[in-house]
Amino acid sequence: MSKFEYLKLADAVAAEIASGALKPGSRLPPQRAFAYERKIATSTASRVYAELLRRGLVVGEVGRGTFISGEHPDGLAAPGEPQGARINLEINYPVLPIQSALIAKSLEALNRPEALEVALRQVTSAGTQVARNIAAEHLNRQNPEWSPKPEQIVFTANGRQCVAATLAAIVPPGGRCGVEALTYTFIKGIAARLGVTLVPLAMDENGVRPDAIQKAHREAGLSAVYIQPALQNPLGMTMGPARRADIVRVAEKLDLTIIEDIVYGFLDDVPPLAALAPDRCVVFDSLSKKVAAGLSLGLIISPQRWREPMMAAVRSGGWPAPGYAFAAAQQLMRDGTVAELVRLKRIEAQKRQKIAAHRLSGFQIQANSKAYHLWLALPAHWRSQTFAAAAAQRDIALTPSTMFAITPGHAPNAIRLALAAPPIEELDAALRTLAAMLHAREEDFYSTE
Repeated sequence: MSKFEYLKLADAVAAEIASGALKPGSRLPPQRAFAYERKIATSTASRVYAELLRRGLVVGEVGRGTFISGEHPDGLAAPGEPQGARINLEINYPVLPIQSALIAKSLEALNRPEALEVALRQVTSAGTQVARNIAAEHLNRQNPEWSPKPEQIVFTANGRQCVAATLAAIVPPGGRCGVEALTYTFIKGIAARLGVTLVPLAMDENGVRPDAIQKAHREAGLSAVYIQPALQNPLGMTMGPARRADIVRVAEKLDLTIIEDIVYGFLDDVPPLAALAPDRCVVFDSLSKKVAAGLSLGLIISPQRWREPMMAAVRSGGWPAPGYAFAAAQQLMRDGTVAELVRLKRIEAQKRQKIAAHRLSGFQIQANSKAYHLWLALPAHWRSQTFAAAAAQRDIALTPSTMFAITPGHAPNAIRLALAAPPIEELDAALRTLAAMLHAREEDFYSTE
């Protein structure tokens, strides 16, 4: 058999997936059985499965086997997957019934011609001195133990652009960045486009383990470590003071930059690690979850040594904030509207977590009462991909664990539920439906009403 025969076999399986002969959630046979059926060596079967994993056509669940993914290689959902579902438990932007009215009242100040003339001008990643002062005051009010300086702040249009600019500035192409083994899903695509290798770091109930950082750095040097210290996505944990101090200590010992994502930090009362080590940490935040998905501003708070490379990355990436969004964000921060939205969204998060805890009582959930998401470990008779597909049949969108796993084939059998988007009544109905599904068996689900 030629050394490229495994690629032909992988193409054959891919064709079966594309035709619908193999459906999302279907389990592939063990590699030995696949080798026997195709009359090939077990080593060749292993290469076929590795190639299918690389293409994103299959996923592995530890101890359970290999399953057809619910995702197309181009990143679009396969037919029947949850993207078009009526009740969305995938998207995690908190929406309050009164938030549009609060935002509209605040932005009346921008309706004057002279204000619009300023708002519609081009802006740079450095913003203005006034903008930097307003942003620094906002961040300090959010975390009184942390006092970022205005001259540290760089602006982008949103949080994802903060991720991209920070990685581009700090990690060279071909470099390695340590990340939580289960983490913010979009960082995977961003890193791939920048040529950055993400190295999964083992976690425990307190977050990333310091010894995992040391081990990864010994194996091949890391340039930085990306973490979410507050209400981690997808697991919901908040890093305690002892772990935060240990992470800083290890980073200083190894001379690593810590990249802190505090987009969910507004829901908790813990300062970033930058409060302990301001010259060691690059922090970024965004207004999209505090305010609204369609009105955002990304904030990067950088030590002086990284500020110029950060601004250069924003310029070259084409990531500066549009002028009107920039002016609107300043107004919302300056007049206290953001602070009021934060206060109300914190109350709403706890209300939604109580509903989820009640409806999912008896199942294994990992949740934080302050968060807008939770992690649900599935019973042994369900798999994450097929549970997500089955939920879509009930018009409910949710996210399987495979989307958050850095290492293909090493996702736990779990799902993330985002509680932010649906109205309370729809959220309650969706959780009741999911609880009924969890009690049903996978094989008899489709005959269960």
